[in-house]
Amino acid sequence: MTVVAVLAKPPREGLVATGLAESTPLSAAEAADLYEALFRDAVLAVDRSGGELLVNYPVNDDLPAEYRTDAAPEAELRTLVADTLGGTEEVRFERQVGSSFGARAGNTVTHLLREENADSVAIVTPQAPMLSRTVIDSAAMKLRTNEVVLGPSTRGRTYYAGFTAPIDFDGAFEAPNLPTLAARGRDADLDVEFLESSPSMVDGDDLLDAVPLLRARFAAQRVVPDYTAAFVHEHGLDVVVEDGDARIVRD
Repeated sequence: MTVVAVLAKPPREGLVATGLAESTPLSAAEAADLYEALFRDAVLAVDRSGGELLVNYPVNDDLPAEYRTDAAPEAELRTLVADTLGGTEEVRFERQVGSSFGARAGNTVTHLLREENADSVAIVTPQAPMLSRTVIDSAAMKLRTNEVVLGPSTRGRTYYAGFTAPIDFDGAFEAPNLPTLAARGRDADLDVEFLESSPSMVDGDDLLDAVPLLRARFAAQRVVPDYTAAFVHEHGLDVVVEDGDARIVRD
């Protein structure tokens, strides 16, 4: 069983999805709502898979002062998970530890593999709309014969990073992290395998790939991420091309 750690922040306006608010017709509040939808879909995907869901959360002191509230981030995320899954009894919640994303991811992977003897550990974030049960289970199968499994996303990023052995995580998740993670795996004499490429939802350029894919799958009556697809539909997000330039629009 793969422990799938979802590293997330509470979906507070201005704290999350700032790239979307700055480069799309979405407001900061709407971008935070999209981040929440992505988080819910990630939780659903892991819950429906054969993996074990672990939500890695920050504490208020880890957040910039202007985004701290009386509500604890863990409590906010627990509420979202409970509402999405109907409870939290089978979900682990642990605090993020580290000064950077790479440090937090590395600490989680290393602790679970070395201290808890987990068979494999994967890192995901609320940014990959097409992360699904099938993808997670496919990755778990690949992790049986490969020590590192990476899901490539746009512009050299990863939407999934799975490990059965630790690597040097120092700076490994800095952009573009896909080649860095692959190289660190080989440096540790580990076999590296890849999943199918999948778009992210981090900024407007990402939506140019992700929105048409979601709309196409919906039109073809194929499986779509429940919450993210609903957000795209309800906000009328679409892509238009004018004079050769593609841009995001909304109804």
